[in-house]
Amino acid sequence: MEKKKWDLAALASIPLIMTLANSMLIPVLPLMQKKMAITGIQTSLIITVYAAISILCIPIAGYLSDKHGRKKIILIGLSITAIGGAISGLGAWLLSSSAYWTILAGRFVQGIGAAGAFPIVLPIVGDMFKSDDEVSNSLGIIETSNTFGKVVSPVLGSALAMVVWYLPLAVIPFLSILSMAAVAILVKTPKQQESEAPGFREFLRGLKDTLARNGLWLYAIFLIGCMAMFIMFGFLYYLSNTLEDEYSIKNIQKGLVLAIPLFAICSSSFAAGKIIGKKKNVMKWFTVIGLAVLSATMIVCGLHRSDTLVWLIVLLFLGGMGIGMSLPSLDALITEGIEKKERGTITSLYSSARFIGVAGGPLVASTLMKQERWLFYMFAAIGIVCCLVALFAIKPKKADE
Repeated sequence: MEKKKWDLAALASIPLIMTLANSMLIPVLPLMQKKMAITGIQTSLIITVYAAISILCIPIAGYLSDKHGRKKIILIGLSITAIGGAISGLGAWLLSSSAYWTILAGRFVQGIGAAGAFPIVLPIVGDMFKSDDEVSNSLGIIETSNTFGKVVSPVLGSALAMVVWYLPLAVIPFLSILSMAAVAILVKTPKQQESEAPGFREFLRGLKDTLARNGLWLYAIFLIGCMAMFIMFGFLYYLSNTLEDEYSIKNIQKGLVLAIPLFAICSSSFAAGKIIGKKKNVMKWFTVIGLAVLSATMIVCGLHRSDTLVWLIVLLFLGGMGIGMSLPSLDALITEGIEKKERGTITSLYSSARFIGVAGGPLVASTLMKQERWLFYMFAAIGIVCCLVALFAIKPKKADE
C-alpha cells in the first residue's frame, strides 16, 4: 500500500472533487433561489437532476470500465464533468433570463461525467490491491475523502458565493481538470485486455446471474446505501434552509455550522475504515450499529427538534457518526464480496443506488419543510428498516469472520 500512496492520493481526489461539485451548492441553494426567483422545488432540482442522470449512466460506465479499462473511463468522465460545469458557470454569468435552465442543462451534462468518475474508483481500488486489509483500508481512505469533501464544501461554497453567487458552479471545471491531471500522471493500474469483458448481451446475462447468485445480501447493501444518502442529503437540505430562514445564519457562519454533522461523517468513516480490516462480520455490525444510532437521533429530532439550535446540531452530529460508521463497511462488503471481473458493474449499480438517495433527499425535504416533525419521523422509519435489513439480510460466511 505504501508503494501506491500517490496512486491512492490521486484516486482520492475524485470523490473529493465530485463531492465538492455537488455539496458546495447545498448552502447556496437559498441564495440561488432568490437570485433566479425560482421555487424551493425548482432549487432542489439543481441537485436532483445531477444525481438522476448519474443513476442511469453509472451502470453503463461500470460495464465500459470492465471492457475498456477503469482509468480510461475515469478520465473521460472527469472531462465531461468539466464541460458540464463550464456550461452551468457560463450560463449563470452570461444569461440572466434563462440562467436557471442553462444551469440545469450543465448539471445534466455534469451528472453524466460524474457517472464515469467516482463510481469507478471503488472497483479500481479493488483491482490495485491484493490483500483484503489493504482494500478495506484504502476504501476507508476513499470514503473519508468523500466525506471530507462534504465537510469542506459548505464552508467553501459559502465563501465562493460571497464573491459571486454562481462562483461555486464556475470553479467545478478547474477542479475537474486538476483531478484529471493527477489521475493521468500518478495512477498506474493493472493491465486489462478488452477481451476480458463480455459483449453487451453476455454482460446483461452475466449481470442477471451475478445478482441471482449473490442474492439477498447484495440487494440489502443497495437499499442501505441508497437510504443512507437519502437521509444525509435530506437533512443537509433541511438544515441549510432552517439556518437561513429561522436563525438568519448565512455565508461563512452557515457553512461552518453545516460542516459540523459532515465532520462527524468524515471522522467516523475514517475510523471505521481503519478498524474493519477484512472481517466481514465486523463490517456487518458496524453497519447495524451505525444505522441504529442514526435512527435514534432522527426520532429524538422529531420529538424535540424545536428546543434549541445547539440541540439540533448535536443530534445531527450523532446521526452523522452513524452514517459514517456504515458507509466504509458497505463499500468493503460489496467490493470484497464480488469477483474482480464483475466488480466494476456491481459497484456501479451500488453507486447508482446511492445516487438515487442523493437525488431524492433534497426533493423530498423541500416538500416537507413545513412538516419538519414528520420529515424526521420518516428518516427514522427508513433508518429502522435499513437496520433490520442489515441485521437479517447480511450474513457473512464463517470463513470471512
